[in-house]
Amino acid sequence: MSNSSLQLTNNEVMTTMSEMGHEQVVFCNDTESGLKAIIAVHNTVLGPSLGGTRFWNYTNETDAIVDVLRLSRGMTYKSSLCGNNLGGGKAVIIGDATKIKSREALFRSYGKFVNSLNGKYITAEDVGTSTGDMVFISQETKAVAGLPESMGGGGDPSPVTAYGVYLGIKASAKYVYGNDSLTGKKILVQGVGHVGQYLIDHLIKENAVVMISDINEERIKTVTAKHKVEVIEKEKVYDSIMDIYAPCALGATLNDDTIPKLTCAIVAGAANNQLKDETKHGRDLIDRNIVYAPDYLINAGGVINCYVELEGYNKERAFSRTDIIYNRTLEVFDIAKKEKITTQEAANSLAKSRITAIAKINARM
Repeated sequence: MSNSSLQLTNNEVMTTMSEMGHEQVVFCNDTESGLKAIIAVHNTVLGPSLGGTRFWNYTNETDAIVDVLRLSRGMTYKSSLCGNNLGGGKAVIIGDATKIKSREALFRSYGKFVNSLNGKYITAEDVGTSTGDMVFISQETKAVAGLPESMGGGGDPSPVTAYGVYLGIKASAKYVYGNDSLTGKKILVQGVGHVGQYLIDHLIKENAVVMISDINEERIKTVTAKHKVEVIEKEKVYDSIMDIYAPCALGATLNDDTIPKLTCAIVAGAANNQLKDETKHGRDLIDRNIVYAPDYLINAGGVINCYVELEGYNKERAFSRTDIIYNRTLEVFDIAKKEKITTQEAANSLAKSRITAIAKINARM
C-alpha cells in the first residue's frame, strides 16, 4: 500500500487497518501525565509484535496514525526477513517532549498500557526515546527491550543498526559494481545521529569518500572533529555528485522532487519509509537505473539486537545474526530483477512468504 493513499479521516482508521492487515490499534490517554499514545500491532503470526516507541510532536493526530500504521507494518516485514520469531508492532507518543511535566510519570503510565496487552506488544526505544525511558517502562511491564547493559539489556542498538546498513551498502555495491569494495566511492550520509555516525566509522575504514549533511550543527561538528568528510548544505543534498545516497534521518526523502535530481547508482540508508509512495517512487528509481536497498531490510540490526536481548543479551551474537542482511539484500535484488518488480515489492513478497508458511504450520497444530 502506498503512502499516497494513507490520507485518513477519523472514520477511516478501521478501514485502513483492514487494508494493511493490522490486528489491533490501541489509543492511550492519561491526562495527569500528559500521555497521548497510539500502539499498533500489525501481525503476530511469527511471535509477539516488537517495535520501538517514537516520541514526536506530530502536526496532527492523523499524521501520527499514518506513521504508526506504516511503521508497524514495516516491523512485521523486517523481523520476517531477518529470521526473527517476532511479529511487527510500533507505538508513537504525541507531543512536545520539552513540555512534559515528568518523563518518569509519562513513561510509567505508558508502560501500564503496554502491560495491558499481555505480551502481545514488546516496546523498545526509537526516535525521541532512550534507554532511560525504557527503564521507566520496565517498572510497569516486562514487555520491553532496549534496556541498559547494566540491567542485562542490549543498550543503544545504534551500533548494530549501523552495521546492518553498512552490510546493505556493501551488498548493493556488489550487485551494481561486481564487487563490494567501497574504496573511492562517494557516499553521502544524510543525517548523522547515532546510527549515521557509526555508519560513517565503517565507511571511513573502507576508504570511502564520505559526505555528510544534517540540520543539527552540533552533530556535524562531532563528525568533522573525528573524520575528514565534506559537509553538504541541506539544500544541495540531492544535486550533489555521489555514487551512493544513504538517507539516515526521517523518511519520504525519495519523492517526485528529489528522485529526478539524484546522480547516484545506489540508495541504501537507515531511515524508515524512504519512499514517499512505495509503488510510484520505487518505479521512478528503476527508471533512473538507481538500485534501492529496502530500508526495513538493511536497518534491521536494531530489531535483531532487541531479539537477542529477549533471548539473553550477547553483543557478539547480535552482530553475528545481523550478517544475514548482506545475503538477504542480494536475494531481494535477484528476485526483483527476475520478476521485473521493485526491490520494495520483492522484499515485501519475501517477507510475506515466510509469514504465510508459518501461518499454515500454526493452523495445523
